[in-house]
Formats: sequence, structure tokens, C-alpha cells
Amino acid sequence: MTMFESIRRKLAGDVRTAIDKPAEFRADVEYTIQGVRRGTISPRDVLIPAVSTLATLAFVFVLLLPIYWVLMIALQGEGATLYSTDSAGLIPEQFSLDAFVWVVGDLYIPGAIFRIAVPFTDIVYYFEWPRIVFLDASNYVDSTSDFPRYFWNSLFIGVATVVIAMSLIVPAAYAFSRREFAGRMKLLYGYILFTQIGGGLGIAALIALYTIFSSTGLTNNKLVLAVYYAAMAVPFNTWLLKTYMDSIPVSYEEAAIMDGASPFRVAWEIVLPLAKPGLATIFIFIFLTGWMEFIVAQLVLRPENYTLPVGLFSLVDTYTVPWGRFSAFALVYASPIVFVYMFAQRYIESGLSFGGVSG
Repeated sequence: MTMFESIRRKLAGDVRTAIDKPAEFRADVEYTIQGVRRGTISPRDVLIPAVSTLATLAFVFVLLLPIYWVLMIALQGEGATLYSTDSAGLIPEQFSLDAFVWVVGDLYIPGAIFRIAVPFTDIVYYFEWPRIVFLDASNYVDSTSDFPRYFWNSLFIGVATVVIAMSLIVPAAYAFSRREFAGRMKLLYGYILFTQIGGGLGIAALIALYTIFSSTGLTNNKLVLAVYYAAMAVPFNTWLLKTYMDSIPVSYEEAAIMDGASPFRVAWEIVLPLAKPGLATIFIFIFLTGWMEFIVAQLVLRPENYTLPVGLFSLVDTYTVPWGRFSAFALVYASPIVFVYMFAQRYIESGLSFGGVSG
């Protein structure tokens, strides 16, 4: 089973678990209630976990209160403001989804006509795919945001950053972890130290970066920006993945080599599948680098190539801020990261803990 097939099966299993979880929770509650009524389960054994669960939920609610407040402001539409206590209630009096509709805009699959000509004949078949509309925003708001364009720009930069960075990080981490060569550790420490010093230069580095981009005509280029993000992500994430690969027993590779596996098969079918938690962790870190970075993107991109954080900032006017739309934009902008983290959570926790590998 390949690594991608394993990840696909894990994701399919997570989806099935998420769908079946409410039914399982309901069955557990009914089983517990019936056990208490029959006397086979002590009320004390139920009360202590119930109180602990309620306390945990209360703690989580306090942590999520700022996000809940942002959601409430977004649901109040254009009339919401941060400068009045009328918008600060836990349950506001008026709800409206107009701000979210303004952010998302029209949702539809465009129509198309396919033409297929039969070779050596004059027969031509035409197939028409109708335009399928899921949401017509014009029925609810007068105008829509540029969120779809910002989204595709951010997605392009995020995916390009991941592809470029991973293509460098994975072989580099494997080499640092498994191969011996002169100056290996000095090169690794210098690798980290050089980039940290460069990052600490702050505004001076930004000025130099903008000067380089301007002098070479590379401003307003999304691919060049992705290369810059990948360069910033490579050192730290190489160190992170190398540390995780160190925890994978070498005996697995030795056994595969004894069975006649080539070095490429050893790395692809032995090391990388066992390094999935580390790979998932650095995947999230790298994607977030391209998805959330604001300062450099604001510096080098023009409006047609704005990313989501720059597009969010562009909503702030000199004298006014549309807080309802601003909040809705921020929530929709953050939602993909939440879903990705939820599916990759198990790998991220393992990757950050640098735990050992069970046999």
C-alpha cells in the first residue's frame, strides 16, 4: 500500500467516524441511562465524568469566546460595530447572513459545450453542460466581495509553496538523518543560524527584499512570492522532519535492503510512510506560511494578485470599517485551515511529540 493510498484510507475513515460519531454518542448515553436504572452502573461513576466534561466545555467556551463574538458581529450584517455595546451581546436580537453572502458571492458551476468529431466522417456530436447555480448572491446583496479571486491567489501561492518546499525538505531531511558526509552537523546548524539571523533583520530585510524584487522586475509575481515563502520555510521544517526521521529505527531500512529493496524504495516505501506525522506537521506549517503571510504580500503584490490577508486588510477604510463584512470575511478566510487541522490533528500531535515508532 502506497503512502497516498494510506492517507486516502485514513481520510475516508475520518469522514466515516465523523458521520457515525453522533449515533455512537447517543447509543452510549442510552446505555449509561439504562445501566443506572438497572443498577449495574453507579451514579457516582457517571457524575464525575459528566462534571469533568461540563467543566472542559466551559473552559473551551471561554477560549472560543472571541471567535464567537466575531461570529455574532458577522451575523448582524452591516449594522454591526465594535464601538457600541449593542453588538456585544451573546445572543443579538437581529441576525442576517448578508455579510456571508457578500463574502462568498455567486456559487455556481459554469455551463459548457463539448464538441466531439468522429474521425474520417462528417459526424459531430455536441454535448451541453448546463450552468448549475447553488447561490445567486444578487437576490440578497447589491454587490459581492473579491473573496473568490483572493482565495484562488492564496490557494495558488499556498500549494506552490508546499510543492517547492516539500521537494527540498524531504530529501534534505532524509540525507541529514540517514547519510554521513563531511560537515553534516555544521552545515545543519549553519543552515538554521543563517536563516534566523536573516529573519531577525526585520525591516532592513524587507527593504532589501523589495529592492531585489523591483530591480529584477519580479514584483507582483505569485510564483516568485511562493519561492520566497518556500525558502523561508525550508530550514526550520528540514530540522523538524530530520528530528522526526531520527526516531524511525534504522533496522527497518536494513531489513528492506536485505530483501533486495533499492535505496529509492527504502525511502519511498519504508521511511516516508513511517514519517507521516512529521510530514503532516510540516505540511501544515508550510501551507500556513503561504496562506497567512501579510507583510511581504502587501509589499510586492498589486490588487489583481492580492491574497486573502491583503484582501481582508483592504476592507479597512480611512474613516470606517464594515465590521460585519470584515468579521464574515475573516471567518470564511480561516475556515479552510480549521478543516485541514481537524483532519490532520492526529498526525500533527504525533509529529510535534517526536514519539518513538512501535514495532
